[in-house]
Amino acid sequence: MRISPRVRDIAELCIGYGLILATIWTPNPAQRILYWTAFAWIAITAILRRKETAPNGLGFRGLLSSLWIVAAAIIILFASVALAQHLHTLHPLYGPLPVITHVWGYVLWALMQQFILQVYVLLRLLRLGMNRKPAVALAAVLFAAAHIPNPVLIALTLVWGAVSCMLFLRYRNLYTLALAHGILGMCLAVTVPNHINHHMRVGLGYLEYHAHRRHDQPVITP
Repeated sequence: MRISPRVRDIAELCIGYGLILATIWTPNPAQRILYWTAFAWIAITAILRRKETAPNGLGFRGLLSSLWIVAAAIIILFASVALAQHLHTLHPLYGPLPVITHVWGYVLWALMQQFILQVYVLLRLLRLGMNRKPAVALAAVLFAAAHIPNPVLIALTLVWGAVSCMLFLRYRNLYTLALAHGILGMCLAVTVPNHINHHMRVGLGYLEYHAHRRHDQPVITP
């Protein structure tokens, strides 16, 4: 029996999103298994549907015309760092990784998130017949819901989810969105105190976080 494209879109979206939520709310070592299961599901189903999602934002279309998004993110970064320094909340990135490794690793993670948000979720919603504004709104809500229960990330990802979806529909380029996402994420990581953002954790990791002063990095003061 041949499955209709509409049913297939709904099934792939529900299973993919369900695997993401299961990964977020499952402890290790099962979490690692679920992570790679979710990654494989999304990658395989995306490849199989690649002709239906073209252009998928991984080419050079819209790259130059959308570079202003990265410039805007850099301006926000400098302004936020200056404000955090004034408020004495500026601090180093969490963890032992070198800064360059940490930043580029996060940018790659941001690219993966943007691909899931725009290509895997948004374009499927549009193929299901939703108008642009409702599709953007629902995609943003799903993106924010994946960051529960972190209140800071819920609010910011709801806004960024909607904005980045609208920008994607205009430029169809994921690279500038991923760079901007990475810059803004790093900005949040060093300007908001760890006891508030819980080292950017979500799901079970957020609930299990315990801020111990001896484990925190020292605050940078002017």
